[in-house]
Amino acid sequence: MESKGLSRNNRENKAKPKRKEIIEKRKAMDALIKVASAEKDYLSAFPAFRHYQISGLSAFLESGRGDKLYSHVKQFIQNLLKANMEGLYGSEWPAEEKVKRREMVAPEARYVFVRNASNASSVEFLTTSEREKTSASCVEERGPIVGFVHFRFVIEEELPVLYVYELQLEPRVQGKGLGKFLMQLIELIACKNHMGAVVLTVQKANSAALNFYLCKMSLKSYQLFNIKSLVKSVTNHLWSNLGGMFFKLHIMVLYSTDLY
Repeated sequence: MESKGLSRNNRENKAKPKRKEIIEKRKAMDALIKVASAEKDYLSAFPAFRHYQISGLSAFLESGRGDKLYSHVKQFIQNLLKANMEGLYGSEWPAEEKVKRREMVAPEARYVFVRNASNASSVEFLTTSEREKTSASCVEERGPIVGFVHFRFVIEEELPVLYVYELQLEPRVQGKGLGKFLMQLIELIACKNHMGAVVLTVQKANSAALNFYLCKMSLKSYQLFNIKSLVKSVTNHLWSNLGGMFFKLHIMVLYSTDLY
């Protein structure tokens, strides 16, 4: 009886450090998400990404957040989502549109907006803090928005990740390398903020998007139920590298799903 009691105590003592370790890791992940989400201008660390220039297109990028969007920006987002996504969702679009409208203005929503700089004024490269001091009409003088990335910092299957909710571009600026440029910026933002992966979801019916992410961006495709195996291989490396000056691990994961 005594040996059984000692054995049980040993198991309990071993379990306690494990529970404590899990709690500490969760606290560390929550802290990472909080710090990453508090950043006001995600482009400030990457000034080379403020401007994108290619034959036939001159654009500049700026940061934004869901709870501080001008009404005309909200309308642009809604219109572009409808133009690009309604055909894919078909009869399910009205319900999905309501979901996307709520997601659009959520406090945790973060944005990188793309403006057409062809006719922009000399104030086009204002920082986020400078932009907040200007009026909506003054901001619009820097050129119309032609696309955006909506992303968030979240914990996905016990891993802190940058989750890309939307990458939407107007047809006139597609096929010019801008999407790849934006995803490269997203990778850098994820690395700087010590995220374990960049994650996004694409419907299987969206062949153009799948081709972009799998071929041009060389993303690894995982079904949702397989993400845990990825987490297991990444987690130890993640926590062992958090003490470094810059976290270099970046894995991009694609959830390819049916519509419903």
